[in-house]
Amino acid sequence: MAFLLETIRLGIANLRLHKLRSFLTALGIILGVAAVICMVSIGEGSKQEALRQIEQLGARNIIIRSQRPPEAQQQQGQERSFMVKYGLTWNDLRIIEDNFSDDARIVALKEIGSEIIRGPMKRTSQAYGVDPQLAEVANLRINRGRYLTDGDNTERAMVCVIGWEVARQFFPIEDPLGATIRIDEKAMRIVGVLEPVGLAGGAGSALVGRDLNQDIHVPIETARYVFGDSVFRRTSGSFNAAEVHVSELYLTVPEREQVLGLASRLQRVLETRRDGMTDVTMVVPFELLENAERAALRGTLMLMAIAGISLLVGGIGIMNIMLATVTERTREIGIRRALGATRKHIVWQFLVETSVLSLIGGLIGVAIGVGLSLLLGWAVPLLPSMPVLGRFIPADASLPTQLAWWSVVVAMTVAVLTGLIFGLYPARKAARQDPIVALRHD
Repeated sequence: MAFLLETIRLGIANLRLHKLRSFLTALGIILGVAAVICMVSIGEGSKQEALRQIEQLGARNIIIRSQRPPEAQQQQGQERSFMVKYGLTWNDLRIIEDNFSDDARIVALKEIGSEIIRGPMKRTSQAYGVDPQLAEVANLRINRGRYLTDGDNTERAMVCVIGWEVARQFFPIEDPLGATIRIDEKAMRIVGVLEPVGLAGGAGSALVGRDLNQDIHVPIETARYVFGDSVFRRTSGSFNAAEVHVSELYLTVPEREQVLGLASRLQRVLETRRDGMTDVTMVVPFELLENAERAALRGTLMLMAIAGISLLVGGIGIMNIMLATVTERTREIGIRRALGATRKHIVWQFLVETSVLSLIGGLIGVAIGVGLSLLLGWAVPLLPSMPVLGRFIPADASLPTQLAWWSVVVAMTVAVLTGLIFGLYPARKAARQDPIVALRHD
């Protein structure tokens, strides 16, 4: 033990004699460790954000959405006015309920209206007739008021729940609860406001196909019997109408393990009822969740490989400097051998020096990497508000980070091993010096 402590003391003393050289030698390790931690935290943060947005759709859900078929889109470009019928019908819904109601909870949505109106303000409609169970199925939360009830649905009540962005646009300075908003010419009383849904512009928004904060929800029975099945729209000087019975359908299964099997059965049922799947699309968040996790793992491994190269370069730098140090300290090695030091003592002295360099470099790298990870997540959203730089950065810029403590352990372990491995050759070279030749070295 005394020998080891004395060797460590000598190694640290030798490093302190050349502080700048020691720091520059450890710089590769410092940057490598910091890069590993920072890159992994960025990758982990992005993965968790994507998974959170997909999870918000409900990992036990299967979403079927009616979509305008390609041939109808081509007709829209050629004709100024036309009526097209597509998507899920009430008969499709009945058959799905007959076949799957024992295995899943089924919730339908129906698109209604062409315009949302309040006083002089108008906006293209994003209103839907919904089953009251949608709030639970789609993880919607109420900010104020209440959500739709079965009583609203039975009575075909003229009430609605509005999204956060609708409340902000149409009621900037007043409470929307109890106020009236019109969908086309039908007045609807607002009974609730939804919590903001963080899908706008994100992965979840692309999967849902719209910004949920712009939604207006009314009872589906009201939508069906008051608004009918035709939706009229005026866009870019054209007028078109579509007949869509069911715009979206949510199927929620009790367990995640049942999702993929049920989705496969459901797809077969839909394909037998139509020529292909051109007017409907199916989204399975659980499947997307698994794909996102695999993609995130590949991305993290790639980032770690890139950062690992930095550690390799740092190790080569240590070996290069230590080889130069062996030449520089040849006479010292000869004197120590002449005074009784064995080859083992010389090897240990040089290994201690490289290990201490790697350990200190690793600790500094950990501090920098952790600091950068926390700083980036906090600072990037503030950049758009900066006077000059903000003009070049999107207003919703963000860089989610999540510190992965396993990356700290891995980076430190690799840093120390790098010092040992790349310090072994210079140490062995120093130990193999002939004491007589070493003493004669100038």
